[in-house]
Amino acid sequence: MLLKARVYTVIAVLLIVGVPLAGGKPKTRKSGDANVESTRNAPAVLWREPSDIASRNLFYGPGGQEHQPHSTFTFVKEDLKGTNPKVVVKDEDGVKWTVKLGDEARPETVASRLVWAVGYFANEDYFLQELTVQGMPARVKRGKKWISPDGLIYDARLKRHLAGEEKIGQWKWRDNPFVDTRELNGLRVMMALINNWDLKDANNEIHKEEDSPELIYMISDLGASFGSTGHAFPHSHSKGYLPSYVRSKFIARMTPQYVDFAVPSRPSIMYAGRLRSYLQRRRLSWIGKHIPRTDAKWMGLILARLSPEQIHDAFRAAGYSQDQIEAFSRVIENRIAALTDL
Repeated sequence: MLLKARVYTVIAVLLIVGVPLAGGKPKTRKSGDANVESTRNAPAVLWREPSDIASRNLFYGPGGQEHQPHSTFTFVKEDLKGTNPKVVVKDEDGVKWTVKLGDEARPETVASRLVWAVGYFANEDYFLQELTVQGMPARVKRGKKWISPDGLIYDARLKRHLAGEEKIGQWKWRDNPFVDTRELNGLRVMMALINNWDLKDANNEIHKEEDSPELIYMISDLGASFGSTGHAFPHSHSKGYLPSYVRSKFIARMTPQYVDFAVPSRPSIMYAGRLRSYLQRRRLSWIGKHIPRTDAKWMGLILARLSPEQIHDAFRAAGYSQDQIEAFSRVIENRIAALTDL
């Protein structure tokens, strides 16, 4: 009865306020963030041809072996942004790292490598099963179950902060310089491939390096991947949960010209009581739909240039067991085959 009452409440509110449930085609570009406007003549870049894809090391990812974390870490502050517990630390070379704990640590490590492998930009992420942080407070507001009293942190994703690079704004899926391009459509395909359902605009960033005129467009948070196709119940099945990923649907519908993917799907009706969040996530479903088959196949052909060993390495980098690595990789390989067959 409680579930029915929530559903009826949602329907009633929608009828009263006339909130649209489905998104249409992306809008044309409008003025964006003030910082971005100040560099509006700078070239915007979303994707680069991965001519060296066959030799890219997916165990170390975009940061390579030379940037992997290896030294002593000191606590800087707790980062309370987002839904996952995070702390900022500094290593002995003065390099800053954001340490993310929880369900997203492993899947984000894998996702960053696969997205980077096919030519998109990604953070330099690394996964550590253990690291010791000096000066860790006795109490933190979030993530206590992953932190021991002596500062030992378990199962963490470390994101390297790059010197000379700054975030200057956010970009929107509906409003960006790449609307209707093959490159943006390919990124939409990649989100479906990895089941990244958390595609709100707040997860998209524009970066600029001090020695380059280019504006780099990237997805900065890929943690809600390799689980269910949407915000599921229980929440633990939404991210890095092998059974959900294995049984999830990939291609939902095809026409001679277009393909609809199952990601992102509508959130579970169990979340209908949180009306604002429920409606926001329902409006994201268009991102995986109405993608030209030629663009989806194009991305599939790029992915097909990855070897099974490279795909295995991406999951191995996140500390998954051998059985998990093989099972996750099998889904990826089957999905790549489905794309190349379009």
